[in-house]
Amino acid sequence: NTVPVHIVFTFCTSFFLLWTSFHIPNLETYNHQKLFLIFSTVIPNSDMSHDIMEAAERLYKNTEIMAPMVRASTTPLRTLALKYGADTVYTEEIIDRSILGCDRIANEDLGTIDYVKKTHGYSKKQLKKLLKHQKGSSINNGASSSCKEIQRPVILRIAHEIERGRLVYQIGTGDSTTALRAAQMVQQDVDAIDINMGCPKKFSTAGGMGSQLLKDVGRACDIVKTLRRNLTIPVSCKIRLLHDTSSTVDFVRALEQAGACAIAVHAREVGDVSTEPAKWDRLEPVISAINVPSIVNGDMYARTDMEKLKKMSGADSVMLARPALYNTSIFRKDGNTLPKHEVVRDYLFESLKWSANYVNVKYVVCEFMNNRRAPHTRLPDLPQVYRQRQSIQKVCECKSIEDLCHLWDVSTSAVKHRQSNDNCLLDRVYDDRYFTAPDELKKIRSKNQDLNSSTNDVTQEPLNKKFKGQSDFVK
Repeated sequence: NTVPVHIVFTFCTSFFLLWTSFHIPNLETYNHQKLFLIFSTVIPNSDMSHDIMEAAERLYKNTEIMAPMVRASTTPLRTLALKYGADTVYTEEIIDRSILGCDRIANEDLGTIDYVKKTHGYSKKQLKKLLKHQKGSSINNGASSSCKEIQRPVILRIAHEIERGRLVYQIGTGDSTTALRAAQMVQQDVDAIDINMGCPKKFSTAGGMGSQLLKDVGRACDIVKTLRRNLTIPVSCKIRLLHDTSSTVDFVRALEQAGACAIAVHAREVGDVSTEPAKWDRLEPVISAINVPSIVNGDMYARTDMEKLKKMSGADSVMLARPALYNTSIFRKDGNTLPKHEVVRDYLFESLKWSANYVNVKYVVCEFMNNRRAPHTRLPDLPQVYRQRQSIQKVCECKSIEDLCHLWDVSTSAVKHRQSNDNCLLDRVYDDRYFTAPDELKKIRSKNQDLNSSTNDVTQEPLNKKFKGQSDFVK
Protein backbone atom coordinates (compact mmCIF):
# COMPACT_ATOMS: atom_id res chain seq x y z
CA ASN A 1 0.00 0.00 0.00
CA THR A 2 1.40 3.38 -1.03
CA VAL A 3 0.53 6.78 0.34
CA PRO A 4 -1.15 8.99 -2.32
CA VAL A 5 1.29 11.54 -3.69
CA HIS A 6 -0.95 14.51 -2.93
CA ILE A 7 -1.03 13.58 0.77
CA VAL A 8 2.78 13.41 0.88
CA PHE A 9 2.92 16.74 -0.96
CA THR A 10 0.54 18.36 1.53
CA PHE A 11 2.47 17.01 4.53
CA CYS A 12 5.80 18.30 3.21
CA THR A 13 4.26 21.66 2.38
CA SER A 14 2.76 22.05 5.85
CA PHE A 15 6.10 21.20 7.42
CA PHE A 16 7.86 23.77 5.23
CA LEU A 17 5.41 26.54 6.12
CA LEU A 18 5.67 25.71 9.83
CA TRP A 19 9.46 25.80 9.63
CA THR A 20 9.50 29.20 7.89
CA SER A 21 7.13 30.70 10.47
CA PHE A 22 9.61 29.87 13.26
CA HIS A 23 12.91 30.41 11.47
CA ILE A 24 12.04 33.43 9.32
CA PRO A 25 9.84 35.52 11.66
CA ASN A 26 10.55 38.77 9.80
CA LEU A 27 9.24 37.45 6.48
CA GLU A 28 6.52 39.85 5.34
CA THR A 29 2.90 38.73 5.50
CA TYR A 30 2.55 39.22 1.75
CA ASN A 31 5.37 36.75 1.14
CA HIS A 32 3.79 34.28 3.55
CA GLN A 33 0.61 34.49 1.52
CA LYS A 34 2.56 33.90 -1.67
CA LEU A 35 4.32 30.90 -0.16
CA PHE A 36 1.00 29.50 0.97
CA LEU A 37 -0.48 29.82 -2.51
CA ILE A 38 2.55 28.27 -4.16
CA PHE A 39 3.27 25.42 -1.77
CA SER A 40 0.03 24.56 0.01
CA THR A 41 -1.94 23.68 -3.11
CA VAL A 42 -2.81 20.01 -3.24
CA ILE A 43 -2.46 18.35 -6.64
CA PRO A 44 -5.96 18.83 -8.12
CA ASN A 45 -8.37 15.97 -7.61
CA SER A 46 -9.01 14.44 -11.04
CA ASP A 47 -12.76 14.09 -10.38
CA MET A 48 -13.04 17.75 -9.38
CA SER A 49 -11.05 18.85 -12.42
CA HIS A 50 -13.35 16.79 -14.64
CA ASP A 51 -16.43 18.41 -13.07
CA ILE A 52 -14.94 21.87 -13.58
CA MET A 53 -14.23 21.23 -17.24
CA GLU A 54 -17.75 19.89 -17.76
CA ALA A 55 -19.10 23.09 -16.21
CA ALA A 56 -16.82 25.11 -18.51
CA GLU A 57 -18.18 23.33 -21.58
CA ARG A 58 -21.75 24.11 -20.55
CA LEU A 59 -20.90 27.80 -20.22
CA TYR A 60 -18.47 28.28 -23.07
CA LYS A 61 -19.01 25.62 -25.75
CA ASN A 62 -21.60 26.09 -28.51
CA THR A 63 -23.04 29.06 -26.65
CA GLU A 64 -24.00 32.66 -27.38
CA ILE A 65 -22.58 34.94 -24.74
CA MET A 66 -23.23 38.52 -23.65
CA ALA A 67 -19.89 40.21 -23.04
CA PRO A 68 -18.75 42.11 -19.95
CA MET A 69 -19.46 45.82 -20.52
CA VAL A 70 -18.72 48.57 -18.01
CA ARG A 71 -21.99 49.97 -16.63
CA ALA A 72 -24.11 47.97 -19.06
CA SER A 73 -23.68 44.34 -17.94
CA THR A 74 -25.62 44.80 -14.73
CA THR A 75 -28.63 42.80 -13.60
CA PRO A 76 -31.34 44.23 -15.93
CA LEU A 77 -29.39 43.75 -19.18
CA ARG A 78 -28.10 40.33 -18.13
CA THR A 79 -31.56 39.00 -17.32
CA LEU A 80 -33.00 40.54 -20.48
CA ALA A 81 -30.31 38.88 -22.62
CA LEU A 82 -31.02 35.52 -20.98
CA LYS A 83 -34.75 35.88 -21.56
CA TYR A 84 -34.14 36.65 -25.23
CA GLY A 85 -31.96 33.57 -25.65
CA ALA A 86 -28.39 34.21 -24.53
CA ASP A 87 -26.82 31.09 -23.06
CA THR A 88 -24.23 32.76 -20.83
CA VAL A 89 -23.83 36.30 -19.47
CA TYR A 90 -20.87 38.11 -17.90
CA THR A 91 -20.98 40.71 -15.18
CA GLU A 92 -19.27 43.99 -15.92
CA GLU A 93 -15.63 43.99 -14.83
CA ILE A 94 -15.42 44.38 -11.07
CA ILE A 95 -12.03 45.15 -9.55
CA ASP A 96 -10.81 42.64 -6.96
CA ARG A 97 -10.31 45.28 -4.26
CA SER A 98 -13.82 46.58 -4.83
CA ILE A 99 -15.59 43.29 -4.17
CA LEU A 100 -13.35 42.66 -1.14
CA GLY A 101 -14.72 45.90 0.31
CA CYS A 102 -18.27 44.53 0.26
CA ASP A 103 -20.63 42.62 2.48
CA ARG A 104 -22.69 39.77 1.00
CA ILE A 105 -26.38 40.28 1.75
CA ALA A 106 -29.44 38.22 0.83
CA ASN A 107 -32.03 40.71 -0.46
CA GLU A 108 -35.31 39.06 0.49
CA ASP A 109 -37.43 41.74 -1.18
CA LEU A 110 -35.87 41.19 -4.59
CA GLY A 111 -34.84 37.58 -4.18
CA THR A 112 -31.25 38.51 -5.07
CA ILE A 113 -27.79 38.26 -3.58
CA ASP A 114 -26.29 41.72 -3.21
CA TYR A 115 -22.66 42.63 -2.66
CA VAL A 116 -22.94 45.93 -0.81
CA LYS A 117 -20.13 48.42 -0.36
CA LYS A 118 -18.84 48.99 3.14
CA THR A 119 -18.66 52.69 3.98
CA HIS A 120 -16.00 52.67 6.70
CA GLY A 121 -13.36 53.62 4.12
CA TYR A 122 -15.23 56.69 2.90
CA SER A 123 -14.08 60.19 3.79
CA LYS A 124 -16.56 62.55 5.43
CA LYS A 125 -16.80 64.44 2.16
CA GLN A 126 -17.70 61.27 0.23
CA LEU A 127 -20.29 60.24 2.82
CA LYS A 128 -21.85 63.69 2.70
CA LYS A 129 -22.01 63.56 -1.10
CA LEU A 130 -23.60 60.10 -1.05
CA LEU A 131 -26.22 61.17 1.48
CA LYS A 132 -26.96 64.32 -0.54
CA HIS A 133 -27.56 62.25 -3.68
CA GLN A 134 -29.87 59.89 -1.82
CA LYS A 135 -31.91 62.65 -0.20
CA GLY A 136 -32.21 64.50 -3.48
CA SER A 137 -33.25 61.47 -5.50
CA SER A 138 -36.84 61.40 -6.72
CA ILE A 139 -36.80 57.77 -7.77
CA ASN A 140 -39.06 55.43 -5.94
CA ASN A 141 -36.71 52.49 -5.81
CA GLY A 142 -34.55 53.37 -2.86
CA ALA A 143 -34.21 55.73 0.05
CA SER A 144 -36.93 58.23 0.85
CA SER A 145 -36.13 61.91 1.05
CA SER A 146 -36.26 61.72 4.82
CA CYS A 147 -33.76 58.91 5.20
CA LYS A 148 -31.25 59.51 7.97
CA GLU A 149 -28.98 56.55 7.32
CA ILE A 150 -26.74 56.21 4.33
CA GLN A 151 -27.79 53.35 2.10
CA ARG A 152 -24.70 51.51 1.00
CA PRO A 153 -23.97 51.18 -2.74
CA VAL A 154 -24.64 47.83 -4.38
CA ILE A 155 -21.59 46.74 -6.37
CA LEU A 156 -23.06 43.47 -7.65
CA ARG A 157 -26.63 42.18 -7.69
CA ILE A 158 -27.23 38.57 -8.71
CA ALA A 159 -30.66 37.22 -9.69
CA HIS A 160 -30.19 33.53 -8.94
CA GLU A 161 -33.70 32.68 -10.12
CA ILE A 162 -32.71 33.54 -13.70
CA GLU A 163 -28.90 33.58 -13.74
CA ARG A 164 -28.08 30.34 -11.91
CA GLY A 165 -25.90 28.12 -14.07
CA ARG A 166 -25.25 30.88 -16.62
CA LEU A 167 -23.38 33.71 -14.87
CA VAL A 168 -19.68 34.49 -15.25
CA TYR A 169 -18.08 37.00 -12.90
CA GLN A 170 -15.40 39.07 -14.62
CA ILE A 171 -12.64 40.16 -12.31
CA GLY A 172 -10.22 43.02 -12.82
CA THR A 173 -6.94 42.06 -11.17
CA GLY A 174 -3.20 42.29 -11.47
CA ASP A 175 -2.21 40.15 -8.51
CA SER A 176 -2.88 36.47 -7.85
CA THR A 177 -3.20 36.80 -4.07
CA THR A 178 -5.85 39.53 -4.20
CA ALA A 179 -7.57 37.83 -7.12
CA LEU A 180 -7.94 34.61 -5.14
CA ARG A 181 -9.42 36.34 -2.11
CA ALA A 182 -11.96 38.13 -4.31
CA ALA A 183 -12.83 35.02 -6.33
CA GLN A 184 -13.30 32.88 -3.23
CA MET A 185 -15.67 35.52 -1.88
CA VAL A 186 -18.06 35.26 -4.84
CA GLN A 187 -17.62 31.71 -6.12
CA GLN A 188 -20.64 30.41 -4.21
CA ASP A 189 -22.88 32.78 -6.19
CA VAL A 190 -21.44 32.62 -9.71
CA ASP A 191 -20.68 29.83 -12.16
CA ALA A 192 -17.21 30.85 -13.36
CA ILE A 193 -14.53 33.51 -12.94
CA ASP A 194 -13.21 35.34 -16.00
CA ILE A 195 -9.97 37.32 -15.84
CA ASN A 196 -10.02 40.57 -17.79
CA MET A 197 -6.84 40.70 -19.88
CA GLY A 198 -8.03 43.06 -22.59
CA CYS A 199 -9.34 46.31 -21.12
CA PRO A 200 -7.17 49.23 -22.36
CA LYS A 201 -8.77 51.88 -20.12
CA LYS A 202 -6.54 53.80 -17.75
CA PHE A 203 -8.45 52.77 -14.62
CA SER A 204 -7.52 49.17 -15.38
CA THR A 205 -4.03 49.42 -16.87
CA ALA A 206 -2.83 51.84 -14.19
CA GLY A 207 -3.25 49.05 -11.66
CA GLY A 208 -1.44 46.51 -13.80
CA MET A 209 -4.75 44.96 -14.80
CA GLY A 210 -6.58 44.49 -18.08
CA SER A 211 -4.44 44.74 -21.21
CA GLN A 212 -1.32 45.25 -19.10
CA LEU A 213 -1.40 41.50 -18.48
CA LEU A 214 -0.88 40.95 -22.22
CA LYS A 215 2.61 42.37 -21.68
CA ASP A 216 3.38 40.08 -18.74
CA VAL A 217 2.60 36.46 -19.54
CA GLY A 218 4.25 35.28 -16.32
CA ARG A 219 1.96 37.35 -14.11
CA ALA A 220 -1.08 36.48 -16.21
CA CYS A 221 -0.36 32.76 -15.89
CA ASP A 222 0.32 33.08 -12.16
CA ILE A 223 -3.18 34.47 -11.67
CA VAL A 224 -4.73 31.68 -13.73
CA LYS A 225 -2.79 28.96 -11.90
CA THR A 226 -3.63 30.34 -8.48
CA LEU A 227 -7.35 30.52 -9.20
CA ARG A 228 -7.49 27.10 -10.86
CA ARG A 229 -5.69 25.40 -7.98
CA ASN A 230 -7.95 26.87 -5.33
CA LEU A 231 -11.43 27.34 -6.85
CA THR A 232 -14.18 24.81 -7.46
CA ILE A 233 -15.55 26.61 -10.53
CA PRO A 234 -14.08 27.23 -14.02
CA VAL A 235 -11.57 30.00 -14.70
CA SER A 236 -11.51 31.67 -18.12
CA CYS A 237 -9.68 34.60 -19.73
CA LYS A 238 -10.74 37.34 -22.13
CA ILE A 239 -7.90 38.80 -24.20
CA ARG A 240 -7.22 40.96 -27.25
CA LEU A 241 -5.05 40.17 -30.22
CA LEU A 242 -1.39 40.97 -29.64
CA HIS A 243 0.70 42.87 -32.21
CA ASP A 244 1.32 39.73 -34.25
CA THR A 245 -0.25 36.30 -34.64
CA SER A 246 2.75 34.37 -33.32
CA SER A 247 2.75 36.35 -30.05
CA THR A 248 -0.98 35.83 -29.62
CA VAL A 249 -0.67 32.09 -30.21
CA ASP A 250 2.14 31.84 -27.65
CA PHE A 251 0.05 33.79 -25.14
CA VAL A 252 -3.09 31.65 -25.43
CA ARG A 253 -1.04 28.46 -25.24
CA ALA A 254 0.57 29.72 -22.04
CA LEU A 255 -2.85 30.52 -20.56
CA GLU A 256 -4.13 27.07 -21.43
CA GLN A 257 -1.03 25.43 -19.95
CA ALA A 258 -1.61 27.47 -16.78
CA GLY A 259 -5.09 25.98 -16.47
CA ALA A 260 -7.50 28.32 -18.28
CA CYS A 261 -10.79 26.49 -18.88
CA ALA A 262 -11.80 28.73 -21.79
CA ILE A 263 -10.35 31.67 -23.72
CA ALA A 264 -12.23 34.52 -25.41
CA VAL A 265 -10.43 36.56 -28.06
CA HIS A 266 -11.53 40.07 -29.04
CA ALA A 267 -10.57 40.59 -32.69
CA ARG A 268 -8.86 43.91 -32.02
CA GLU A 269 -5.50 44.98 -30.66
CA VAL A 270 -4.96 47.47 -27.87
CA GLY A 271 -5.19 50.88 -29.55
CA ASP A 272 -7.57 49.80 -32.30
CA VAL A 273 -10.64 52.04 -32.52
CA SER A 274 -14.08 50.50 -32.45
CA THR A 275 -15.21 52.52 -35.45
CA GLU A 276 -12.88 50.46 -37.65
CA PRO A 277 -13.84 46.85 -38.48
CA ALA A 278 -12.64 44.06 -36.19
CA LYS A 279 -9.79 41.91 -37.54
CA TRP A 280 -11.70 38.72 -38.25
CA ASP A 281 -8.99 37.50 -40.61
CA ARG A 282 -6.49 37.19 -37.76
CA LEU A 283 -8.56 34.88 -35.57
CA GLU A 284 -8.30 31.45 -37.22
CA PRO A 285 -4.63 30.64 -36.39
CA VAL A 286 -5.16 31.81 -32.81
CA ILE A 287 -8.35 29.82 -32.30
CA SER A 288 -6.80 26.71 -33.83
CA ALA A 289 -4.08 26.85 -31.16
CA ILE A 290 -6.66 26.64 -28.35
CA ASN A 291 -7.79 23.21 -27.14
CA VAL A 292 -10.18 24.37 -24.41
CA PRO A 293 -13.47 26.06 -25.41
CA SER A 294 -12.73 29.12 -27.57
CA ILE A 295 -14.86 32.24 -27.95
CA VAL A 296 -14.65 35.02 -30.54
CA ASN A 297 -15.76 38.61 -30.03
CA GLY A 298 -16.04 41.58 -32.40
CA ASP A 299 -18.63 43.23 -34.69
CA MET A 300 -21.30 40.54 -35.01
CA TYR A 301 -24.36 42.73 -35.56
CA ALA A 302 -26.56 40.00 -37.08
CA ARG A 303 -27.04 36.30 -36.59
CA THR A 304 -25.54 35.73 -40.02
CA ASP A 305 -22.37 37.46 -38.72
CA MET A 306 -22.30 35.08 -35.77
CA GLU A 307 -22.53 32.05 -38.02
CA LYS A 308 -19.96 33.44 -40.47
CA LEU A 309 -17.32 34.32 -37.87
CA LYS A 310 -17.78 31.08 -35.98
CA LYS A 311 -17.21 29.11 -39.18
CA MET A 312 -14.42 31.37 -40.41
CA SER A 313 -12.45 31.19 -37.15
CA GLY A 314 -13.31 27.68 -36.01
CA ALA A 315 -14.39 28.98 -32.59
CA ASP A 316 -16.72 27.10 -30.29
CA SER A 317 -18.79 30.12 -29.26
CA VAL A 318 -19.50 33.78 -29.95
CA MET A 319 -19.55 36.77 -27.61
CA LEU A 320 -21.48 39.99 -28.26
CA ALA A 321 -20.85 43.40 -26.71
CA ARG A 322 -21.96 46.50 -28.68
CA PRO A 323 -24.30 44.47 -30.93
CA ALA A 324 -26.13 43.36 -27.79
CA LEU A 325 -26.45 47.02 -26.79
CA TYR A 326 -27.75 47.96 -30.22
CA ASN A 327 -30.48 45.32 -30.03
CA THR A 328 -30.40 42.76 -27.23
CA SER A 329 -32.97 40.61 -29.00
CA ILE A 330 -30.21 39.52 -31.38
CA PHE A 331 -29.96 36.53 -29.02
CA ARG A 332 -33.36 35.24 -30.15
CA LYS A 333 -32.60 31.87 -31.70
CA ASP A 334 -35.32 32.17 -34.35
CA GLY A 335 -33.54 35.21 -35.81
CA ASN A 336 -36.56 37.48 -35.45
CA THR A 337 -35.19 40.53 -33.67
CA LEU A 338 -37.70 42.84 -32.04
CA PRO A 339 -38.24 46.52 -32.92
CA LYS A 340 -35.87 48.63 -30.87
CA HIS A 341 -38.57 50.47 -28.95
CA GLU A 342 -39.81 47.11 -27.66
CA VAL A 343 -36.30 46.19 -26.52
CA VAL A 344 -35.96 49.48 -24.63
CA ARG A 345 -39.34 48.93 -22.98
CA ASP A 346 -38.38 45.38 -21.99
CA TYR A 347 -35.12 46.71 -20.54
CA LEU A 348 -36.97 49.33 -18.48
CA PHE A 349 -39.29 46.62 -17.17
CA GLU A 350 -36.26 44.58 -16.04
CA SER A 351 -34.76 47.71 -14.48
CA LEU A 352 -37.91 48.24 -12.44
CA LYS A 353 -38.04 44.59 -11.47
CA TRP A 354 -34.48 44.58 -10.12
CA SER A 355 -34.59 48.11 -8.64
CA ALA A 356 -31.71 49.24 -10.83
CA ASN A 357 -29.91 52.51 -10.37
CA TYR A 358 -31.73 55.12 -12.43
CA VAL A 359 -28.61 56.95 -13.65
CA ASN A 360 -27.17 53.69 -14.92
CA VAL A 361 -30.46 52.79 -16.60
CA LYS A 362 -30.44 56.13 -18.41
CA TYR A 363 -26.89 55.52 -19.60
CA VAL A 364 -27.80 52.09 -21.03
CA VAL A 365 -30.85 53.49 -22.83
CA CYS A 366 -28.61 56.16 -24.40
CA GLU A 367 -26.24 53.41 -25.52
CA PHE A 368 -29.17 51.60 -27.13
CA MET A 369 -29.91 54.76 -29.10
CA ASN A 370 -26.53 55.71 -30.57
CA ASN A 371 -24.02 54.21 -32.98
CA ARG A 372 -21.00 56.33 -32.03
CA ARG A 373 -18.77 53.29 -31.46
CA ALA A 374 -20.02 51.10 -34.28
CA PRO A 375 -17.81 50.51 -37.35
CA HIS A 376 -18.50 53.10 -40.05
CA THR A 377 -19.11 50.34 -42.58
CA ARG A 378 -22.01 49.05 -40.47
CA LEU A 379 -23.89 52.30 -39.92
CA PRO A 380 -26.28 51.91 -42.90
CA ASP A 381 -27.53 48.68 -41.33
CA LEU A 382 -28.06 50.18 -37.87
CA PRO A 383 -31.04 52.56 -38.03
CA GLN A 384 -32.07 54.56 -34.98
CA VAL A 385 -35.76 55.26 -35.60
CA TYR A 386 -38.33 55.12 -32.82
CA ARG A 387 -42.08 54.90 -33.00
CA GLN A 388 -42.78 57.85 -30.70
CA ARG A 389 -39.76 59.89 -31.86
CA GLN A 390 -37.82 59.39 -28.68
CA SER A 391 -34.32 60.85 -28.80
CA ILE A 392 -31.15 60.84 -26.74
CA GLN A 393 -31.82 64.46 -25.83
CA LYS A 394 -35.23 63.55 -24.43
CA VAL A 395 -33.73 60.64 -22.49
CA CYS A 396 -31.06 62.89 -21.00
CA GLU A 397 -33.75 65.30 -19.85
CA CYS A 398 -35.31 62.56 -17.70
CA LYS A 399 -34.67 63.00 -13.98
CA SER A 400 -36.04 59.72 -12.63
CA ILE A 401 -36.95 56.18 -13.54
CA GLU A 402 -40.55 57.34 -13.72
CA ASP A 403 -39.64 59.96 -16.33
CA LEU A 404 -37.89 57.30 -18.43
CA CYS A 405 -40.86 54.96 -18.17
CA HIS A 406 -43.26 57.74 -19.14
CA LEU A 407 -41.14 58.60 -22.19
CA TRP A 408 -41.24 54.97 -23.34
CA ASP A 409 -44.84 54.28 -22.28
CA VAL A 410 -43.95 51.73 -19.62
CA SER A 411 -46.30 51.38 -16.67
CA THR A 412 -44.42 51.68 -13.38
CA SER A 413 -47.28 49.85 -11.67
CA ALA A 414 -46.49 46.74 -13.72
CA VAL A 415 -43.74 45.95 -11.22
CA LYS A 416 -44.12 46.54 -7.53
CA HIS A 417 -41.46 48.97 -6.38
CA ARG A 418 -39.34 47.44 -3.67
CA GLN A 419 -36.88 48.81 -1.18
CA SER A 420 -33.39 49.01 -2.66
CA ASN A 421 -30.04 50.32 -1.54
CA ASP A 422 -28.80 50.84 -5.10
CA ASN A 423 -30.38 54.19 -5.70
CA CYS A 424 -27.42 56.49 -6.11
CA LEU A 425 -23.86 55.26 -6.42
CA LEU A 426 -21.05 57.78 -6.50
CA ASP A 427 -19.48 55.94 -9.43
CA ARG A 428 -22.72 56.15 -11.39
CA VAL A 429 -22.40 59.88 -12.01
CA TYR A 430 -21.69 60.92 -15.57
CA ASP A 431 -22.19 63.98 -17.76
CA ASP A 432 -25.09 63.84 -20.25
CA ARG A 433 -22.87 65.67 -22.71
CA TYR A 434 -21.09 62.34 -23.14
CA PHE A 435 -24.02 61.58 -25.46
CA THR A 436 -25.43 64.98 -26.40
CA ALA A 437 -22.19 66.95 -27.00
CA PRO A 438 -19.24 64.52 -26.92
CA ASP A 439 -16.79 66.81 -28.76
CA GLU A 440 -17.45 69.67 -26.37
CA LEU A 441 -17.02 67.40 -23.37
CA LYS A 442 -13.80 65.97 -24.77
CA LYS A 443 -12.32 69.46 -25.14
CA ILE A 444 -13.27 70.38 -21.57
CA ARG A 445 -11.71 67.23 -20.21
CA SER A 446 -8.60 67.69 -22.25
CA LYS A 447 -8.14 71.13 -20.68
CA ASN A 448 -8.80 69.70 -17.21
CA GLN A 449 -6.22 66.99 -17.78
CA ASP A 450 -3.65 69.58 -18.76
CA LEU A 451 -4.36 71.49 -15.55
CA ASN A 452 -4.34 68.37 -13.43
CA SER A 453 -1.05 67.17 -14.86
CA SER A 454 0.71 70.07 -13.14
CA THR A 455 -0.75 69.01 -9.79
CA ASN A 456 -0.19 65.26 -10.26
CA ASP A 457 -3.88 64.74 -11.03
CA VAL A 458 -4.67 63.35 -7.58
CA THR A 459 -8.22 64.65 -7.15
CA GLN A 460 -10.23 62.10 -9.07
CA GLU A 461 -8.47 58.78 -9.48
CA PRO A 462 -8.40 57.61 -5.83
CA LEU A 463 -12.20 57.89 -5.55
CA ASN A 464 -12.75 56.02 -8.81
CA LYS A 465 -10.41 53.24 -7.78
CA LYS A 466 -12.52 52.56 -4.72
CA PHE A 467 -15.18 51.21 -7.00
CA LYS A 468 -15.51 48.79 -9.87
CA GLY A 469 -14.40 49.57 -13.38
CA GLN A 470 -14.90 53.13 -14.52
CA SER A 471 -15.31 54.13 -18.12
CA ASP A 472 -13.70 57.19 -19.63
CA PHE A 473 -16.63 59.51 -18.99
CA VAL A 474 -16.87 59.19 -15.22
CA LYS A 475 -16.38 62.45 -13.41
